[in-house]
Amino acid sequence: MRLGLALGYWGRGPNPGHLALAREAEELGYDSVWTAEAWGSDAFTPLTWIAAHTSRVRLGTAIAQMAARTPTATAMHALTLDHLSGGRMMLGLGLSGPQVVEGWYGRPFPKSPLTATREYVDVVRQVLAREGPVELAGRFHSHPYTGADGTGLGRPLKPITHPLRASLPLLLGAEGPKNIAQTARIADGWLPLYWSPTRTDVYEASLTGLREGFMIAPMARAQLCDDVAEGLLPVKAMLGFYIGGMGHAARNFHADLMARMGFEEEARHIQRLFQQGRRQEAVQAVPDAFADEISLVGPRRRIKERLELWRAGPVTDLLVTAPDPATLRVLAELNS
Repeated sequence: MRLGLALGYWGRGPNPGHLALAREAEELGYDSVWTAEAWGSDAFTPLTWIAAHTSRVRLGTAIAQMAARTPTATAMHALTLDHLSGGRMMLGLGLSGPQVVEGWYGRPFPKSPLTATREYVDVVRQVLAREGPVELAGRFHSHPYTGADGTGLGRPLKPITHPLRASLPLLLGAEGPKNIAQTARIADGWLPLYWSPTRTDVYEASLTGLREGFMIAPMARAQLCDDVAEGLLPVKAMLGFYIGGMGHAARNFHADLMARMGFEEEARHIQRLFQQGRRQEAVQAVPDAFADEISLVGPRRRIKERLELWRAGPVTDLLVTAPDPATLRVLAELNS
């Protein structure tokens, strides 16, 4: 199991410690560093900055949001950064949910998310392969565009720049069973949002017949500390926000996933509290057991025992969100 460092997206501003953490991870032998985006900082610019200050570690987006860019624009970002980094780029994509797609990006959430994702990946693959002009008679992503409001003057094009690697790894963030199953068919890897090494059966039916080399790369909060309950507070804060606030009451993919993992009553309770404006109560309502299952928190001995559970399963890459170099160092030592 390889280790990666997941830096996430910025809060109010850039985190002044992120570059130092990325360089520390590279020195410790971590395989990859990942950035993200929501509705603030973008994923590609910080990753480019990290690329300029590192030399070996692989670079991934976990995730770049599909609604933020056309598939050809995303492919341009990926092929450009792959060249500049010497072939270290990995493209992680996600569709997000209706709240973000429509509320932030001002675009309709696709009525068929699986079809929209499949078309998006198809176009990105065509750009990176550069075997001919990009052409797709898609429902959501047509190349050339043939809508009634178009001019009819578009023509198929292929990228001017020759991609460094047609095989640039493409991973997808997916939560629903059908979406995960499609990811296993069309992508090079999967970026689970929540992963419990003791509940791998939740995903088993969707992950049959995986190709050799397929990446399963979940994110997990890691923190070396004496007080487990205190160390879980950032995990619970994240879960309270995602489960309570990242979606509508009737359509929240994160809450639905928590429910499928055996915590349905708790997930709905967290949603209700958050929607009533009782955010701190929503965070407190997150079960310690669930937060603990999906993270690596506590003293070194405890982290070692729990890390073995992750290593024993199908996870190929553990992407840790770690707040300090000491935690990164301990994980590197325990995973060697």
